Amino acid sequence: MSERVLHDRSAVITGASQGLGRILARHFVEAGAGVLLVARSAELLAEVQAQLRPLAAPGRPIEVLAGDVGDAATATAVAERLRAAFPDFAVLVNNAGVYGPLGPIETLAWAAWEEALRINLFGTVHMCRALIPLLKAKGFGKIVNLSGGGATAPLPFFSAYAASKAAVVRLTETFAEELKPHRIDVNAIAPGALNTRLLDEVLAAGPEQVGAAFYKRALEQRDQGGAPLDKGAALCVFLASAESDGISGRLLSAVWDDWAGLPARREQLAKSDVYTLRRIVPEDRGWTK
Repeated sequence: MSERVLHDRSAVITGASQGLGRILARHFVEAGAGVLLVARSAELLAEVQAQLRPLAAPGRPIEVLAGDVGDAATATAVAERLRAAFPDFAVLVNNAGVYGPLGPIETLAWAAWEEALRINLFGTVHMCRALIPLLKAKGFGKIVNLSGGGATAPLPFFSAYAASKAAVVRLTETFAEELKPHRIDVNAIAPGALNTRLLDEVLAAGPEQVGAAFYKRALEQRDQGGAPLDKGAALCVFLASAESDGISGRLLSAVWDDWAGLPARREQLAKSDVYTLRRIVPEDRGWTK
């Protein structure tokens, strides 16, 4: 992809004040996009905004909005800002997310479990509900939802995270079908095991809460550096760009999948269930009746 592949479109990025969100914001600005960055901390957002301004293409806006994506009022405020200042809005990146409480389900504070779903799942839905009408009015658009390993395999002691991220993937596939007539592509990504504040939470919780095996992997991840944040950001830029037009309803791994080669297999991909969540039946494993 060329350097300024997003020169003709602006994006909303949630959870943009730290971790992967900061890296996403930088990649989008470097790709020429105007951005509206959303997170709870106004102070951290101001820091990101100041860091990004020297990287922006001439005339491209870098604006921020402090708010909680789990609150529908934040999504409404984002939509209002877009109508006022971002006529070329075309991309929504739902990055905001938390692990939630860690440990056996019967030991967890229920309010904390609900809070994780409010942010991870309801936050994604709120933003989509508010901004999809703007994309429909344009006649095209891109939605990228952050999922993760919790969506594709059981994740003991991370029940709120796993349930919410699996729901995000099915939501992604559902919206992809709903929005196909409007030329709006909807995809989810798994950015890999990242060394962010979420890893810090796992290490602080200890093996008693997250399990000995997961804790051991977390220690190895910390020491080895984890998956590069730039890979997840590069995949998001690809899915936000015209190069990925028509690729929709997929869960892509930034680390393991050959996503850069997908444009050459666009028609084949559209006819398959590759990179989707599906039930496995006995016939898929060669069982005989």
